[in-house]
Amino acid sequence: MDTMTPQALVTARLDLEPLRVAHAEEMAGVLADPALYAFTGGEPLDAVALRARYARLVAGAPEPGVGWLNWVVRARAEGRLAGCVQATVTGRRAEVAWVVGSAWQGRGIATEAARALVGWLEGRAVREVVAHVHPAHGASAAVAAAAGLVATDEWSDGEVRWRLRFPTAGPAGTVLPGPQTPFGASSRLGHKWTASDRNSHDVGHGTNQGA
Repeated sequence: MDTMTPQALVTARLDLEPLRVAHAEEMAGVLADPALYAFTGGEPLDAVALRARYARLVAGAPEPGVGWLNWVVRARAEGRLAGCVQATVTGRRAEVAWVVGSAWQGRGIATEAARALVGWLEGRAVREVVAHVHPAHGASAAVAAAAGLVATDEWSDGEVRWRLRFPTAGPAGTVLPGPQTPFGASSRLGHKWTASDRNSHDVGHGTNQGA
C-alpha cells in the first residue's frame, strides 16, 4: 500500500482538518491543561515548541512505507479547535490516538472524531486498527469501544492494546471475517496522541485522552 495522506473529514458537529504548522498557536491553548498528561507523562508545550513538533509531523515519517497522519478537530458551531486525532499507518495496519482539550471533554467529541478516523481508515483499505489505552482511563476506553475496538489481553508500556480487524475480501468477491473480528460489519462505526506525541512519532503513536 502506498503511503496515504490525510484528507479533510466532516462529521455531524466536527471538521477534522489535516494538521498544519499554523495550528500550533491555537492548539497550545487546547493542550495547556497539565491534567491532560496524567496518564501519559510529559507536560504542555508552548506554541514555539508545538510549532517545531508539528513541523516534524507534517514532514512525515522518515521510514519508507510509514505514514504519519494527523488532524486537528474543530468544533464547527464554535469555530474553535477542540483536540486532535492521529494514525500511524504501516501497510494495512494503523495505530490511532486522540486527545481532546479539558474544556471540551464530556461532549462526545473524542468519540465522534475517533469514529470518523476509523471509518476513513477502513475506506482506505486499512484492515487492522489498534490503540493503546491506560487501564485506569475509563473515558478513553469508552471512546475506543465506541469506535469499534475491543480490548485484548496484550499490553504495551503499561497500556492495554485495543484492536479492530475489518472483514477481508475472499474468493469471487465474498466477504470473509478478519481474524479475531469480534462483531459483524453492522457494529462498526465510522495514534495514539501522547504528551510526547508518539506519532511525532518521537516515540510512536500515542496514548489516548478525552471523551
